[in-house]
Amino acid sequence: MKRIYIYSTLCFLLAYAKVDAQQGEQGIEEKAVFSKESTVNSENQRPKRSLTECIQLAVKANPTLLQNELNVKRAEVNLSQAKANRLPNLNGQLGHSLTSGRSVDNSTNQYITRNNSSGNFSLDASVPVFNGFRILNDIRMRADAKTAGKLEFDSQVNALKLDVITAYIQVLTAQDVLKQSELQTEVTREQVRRAEAMQKEGAINPGDYYDLKGQLANDINSIENNKQILNMNRVKMAGFLNIDEAQLGDLQALELTTDAQKLDAATLYKLATENLPDIPSLDWKIKAAEKNIKIAQSSYWPSLSLNGGLNSNYSKNGMDGDYWYQMKNNVGKYVSLNLSIPVFNRFKVRNDVKLAKLDLESTKFQREIALNNLRAETSNAVFNLRNASNMIVQLHEQNTNYAESFRIAKVVFELGNSNSVIFLTAKNKYDNSQIQLVVKQYEWLLQKYINDYYAGSLNL
Repeated sequence: MKRIYIYSTLCFLLAYAKVDAQQGEQGIEEKAVFSKESTVNSENQRPKRSLTECIQLAVKANPTLLQNELNVKRAEVNLSQAKANRLPNLNGQLGHSLTSGRSVDNSTNQYITRNNSSGNFSLDASVPVFNGFRILNDIRMRADAKTAGKLEFDSQVNALKLDVITAYIQVLTAQDVLKQSELQTEVTREQVRRAEAMQKEGAINPGDYYDLKGQLANDINSIENNKQILNMNRVKMAGFLNIDEAQLGDLQALELTTDAQKLDAATLYKLATENLPDIPSLDWKIKAAEKNIKIAQSSYWPSLSLNGGLNSNYSKNGMDGDYWYQMKNNVGKYVSLNLSIPVFNRFKVRNDVKLAKLDLESTKFQREIALNNLRAETSNAVFNLRNASNMIVQLHEQNTNYAESFRIAKVVFELGNSNSVIFLTAKNKYDNSQIQLVVKQYEWLLQKYINDYYAGSLNL
């Protein structure tokens, strides 16, 4: 089973700040407004790609997946050939030669010492009668391998869906991080403008003034870094869809729902073994490996074949030099039964059987490893979803408290009763609490998708 690699990057949508300027002692009130989850496109905006649309496009156009699909087609061809092996084998031969000196005349079967022109043709057919049930077992093995290949391809499709989901969220994350950094920079820039005016009047501590300017430079650098991350994630997403980054367009926001399946680890594991194609694929591979042992054992048996054919020849020095007359007159026919009995073949058959049995054991171990990995993955998925739900409650309270702390720190700083260190510390705590909250919300959403995948209910 192809293991599902869960990306370590936690996906989130950052909050943005809205600042209302007020005069006098009331100061500036900053409100945190989270991005709306439903996407509304204006007439001037280009259509946004949905997650479902991206998944559908990836399944149709992803080159890696299309390459893997060739394995399914190869399995179909192999099965078709295995069935065709029951048919007769028919071959024709046609030859013409020029000889000089001493040679055998085809028409008389006698030696001649003159130049000659001769020709022959033959048509031979062979039908397998018995070969230790090799053909029958080969057909059954190819049929099992074909079924296993289709299930394995379905597993690869599911893995691609999870890759697209993760990349999709990473793009949303990067673009909202950029938006958040730009808004935070504007807040810092406004404070710098205010500090510059106060600096000219000598109404601010120079250390606070330069501290704010340093923070502004740091915020501008963050914007450039976030632009680079956004471009990297968009290129990655476009790669899954096999399109250019410029063709990706905008992506719809994801809805942060609060409902999710609350399954225990044992139940989710049971559903995963029943609904995911990974384990059934290995079951069919085990069946194919069992048939392969029988194919190897068939070489212990004698093989019997029915053969028949016809042939004719022509010689320029024959009794009648007419080509077509000789070919018609010299036609010979034959029918034969050929029995081949294996006596000693340097222990090849015995060793082939041993190797086939080892392949079977290896496939069984693959199944056990897959089940063991699946048990661990489903257990982690259940725990991570529950853990994210519990942490979101605490982060909501933390965000509320830090928002009030930052409001107070801002009022005190702007009244000149504090310093930039206290102000920036409170601001950073508030910004980080917003990030942590939304990070955990999108971590919860990602874990929900993973739980739905294992439960067989990922309808995208």
